[in-house]
Amino acid sequence: MGSGKIRTSVVVVVAVVSIAVGADLARAQKVIPFIFPEERTVNVRDPSELAHAPIPKTPPPPTVSSIETLPERPISLDEAIRTALANAEVVRVLAGVTAVSSGQTIYDTAIVNNGIDEAHARFDPIFQAQNGFNRIETPVFEPGPDVIGGVRSDDYRLDAGISKTTITGGTLNARVDALNTRLRPGAFLLNPQTRSSAEISLTQPLLQGGGWRVNMAPIVLARLDTERSYFQLKDALQELVRSTVEAYWGLVFARTDLWARQQQLDQAQFAYNQAEANQRIGRANAGDLALTKVALADFRSAVIGARATLLQREAGFRNLLGFPPYDTHQLVPTSPPARERVDMDWESLLVMAEQYRPDLIELKLVLEADEQRLLQSRNQVRPSLDAVALYRWNGLEGEMPTVSSRPGQFADWTLAVNFSVPLGLRRERALMRRQELLISRDRANLQQGLHAASHTIAANLRNLAQFHEQYLAFRETRAAATTNLKVQMARYQSQLDDFLIVFQAITSWGNSVSNEASSLVQYNIELANLERESGTILETHGVRMIEERYGSIGPLGRWHRDQCYPERLPPTLNDDRYPQGDGPAENSFDLTPPENLRRKLRDRLREAVPPAPGPTRQPVPPERPPAPRPTPPALPSPAEPSSAPPLSAPVPAVPRPAPAPVSPLPTTVPEVLVPEVYVE
Repeated sequence: MGSGKIRTSVVVVVAVVSIAVGADLARAQKVIPFIFPEERTVNVRDPSELAHAPIPKTPPPPTVSSIETLPERPISLDEAIRTALANAEVVRVLAGVTAVSSGQTIYDTAIVNNGIDEAHARFDPIFQAQNGFNRIETPVFEPGPDVIGGVRSDDYRLDAGISKTTITGGTLNARVDALNTRLRPGAFLLNPQTRSSAEISLTQPLLQGGGWRVNMAPIVLARLDTERSYFQLKDALQELVRSTVEAYWGLVFARTDLWARQQQLDQAQFAYNQAEANQRIGRANAGDLALTKVALADFRSAVIGARATLLQREAGFRNLLGFPPYDTHQLVPTSPPARERVDMDWESLLVMAEQYRPDLIELKLVLEADEQRLLQSRNQVRPSLDAVALYRWNGLEGEMPTVSSRPGQFADWTLAVNFSVPLGLRRERALMRRQELLISRDRANLQQGLHAASHTIAANLRNLAQFHEQYLAFRETRAAATTNLKVQMARYQSQLDDFLIVFQAITSWGNSVSNEASSLVQYNIELANLERESGTILETHGVRMIEERYGSIGPLGRWHRDQCYPERLPPTLNDDRYPQGDGPAENSFDLTPPENLRRKLRDRLREAVPPAPGPTRQPVPPERPPAPRPTPPALPSPAEPSSAPPLSAPVPAVPRPAPAPVSPLPTTVPEVLVPEVYVE
């Protein structure tokens, strides 16, 4: 009865403790520190507690409202590509006018490559060793003073073995087992005694899981994943090179367009100054002055827009090259664009695209991977049929006095064939059908990819022809617009036409310069697009990928020398391919100011040199009423031959300071301002 009461009390105490712990576990967690509390709130650290990334030191970026003239840093297209490749630890591509990350890094392929060793690890030998010390006391009933007695058994067991999976799917085992036992109290026939055994066994699948190809499939899949990662990186690098070319020519066009818009503004300023001067001497009315003022404001807004586009283009170009948003220099492209028509062989382009395009190569690798998975699925449809073979050597030794068996005197062996199969194989058959359909889809996608590539290349060829023909047409348009501007400005100066026709002439001239540059720039960009679509843009620029290695833990562990493994695949630097210009790339467009600005420049040069004897300016006609202030000299006639020295394609510094505001109007006759960059 006493023992029963004790057991009942223990049960009651345990129940009470369990209820208390269940009612308030948090209190128990505070008392017992190794019991973690429940997460009943969201705990978020303050951002200042997180690790800080280094911030590049750069001044604020320029805007159209805050522009300063910076020293120029010439950069060729080859140097731009070389810089972008050198800073391509994270591959950036062009998205519109800015650069973004492609999601690819030069470390990705080396990371995926480790999956091959992970797949190989299935065939590595596995060694296991288990050591155990056990004490077992078994209570027994014995007649005598002590009704309940016991027998104690102390034993030590060693179980060690090595197993290996073969490339045919079999499992090979070698194992030893030793058990030393000592019993007390009492007399036993063998005490202590040691039982030992050694065995080898082989289990070989004959149907499901058997065969060299199906067991090597995971390794093949891992290698295909590495190849896919490699060509994905190559595809991103191809887009990086193409983006660099596009951003470079986009910057060239932005600088040219700004020059053209600035010339339009200078022309409008020239006309406004003349209209204001004519109004003061009674040669023009308020309507002419108002029209020139509107045109001046319109062209000024166009200059602001062109300057903003230039800043955006240069910022995107800097981002693509890995430069900070702003530094103490402005990038000036120096490689002139190509003007010659390039003829391509259609059949060769298709052959190169089918062989070198990374996206088509990736589709081929996906098809190969699905074929390996189909092989695995077909293997799963087979029944499980395994052949088993085992041979074991047993031994026993002990004291009674000491006796022992001869090694291998007692032997076991087993030969068996195990068979199992799910009736119907519904799941396995469904998986196999899925893989067969996936392969059909992969083949269709591959054909569609080649089909789309052929259409894209055809569009590239059409675009090449279009942009080159447009360039030739716009070049003729520019020559005609230049002549038209000269004639209309002369007629306006002679008061034969109103300013509206001059305004149209100025607009047409500036647009013709911009269109000529745009078409030629698009032609050069399309050349890079064609190389990109044919998959050969890296090869044509001499870019390859090299493998860099690093030391890490090897098969012998941390206590031995590290082994070298792939770390990253950076691209090599490109070969020189594009011509190196002597000045800014936009100089190749023959950026000569219009005639009236050149003549104004000639007048300034003449003022600096003593004029030759004789009248050099036409006096004011006597029929005009005299003005209350000194009469300004009339502008030279457009028919007068120019004796000013020729200008060798001058280009205004970019970016330029913002133009002066239109209002308030000056109180004296203003002088036409010509940018100093026009003076050699």
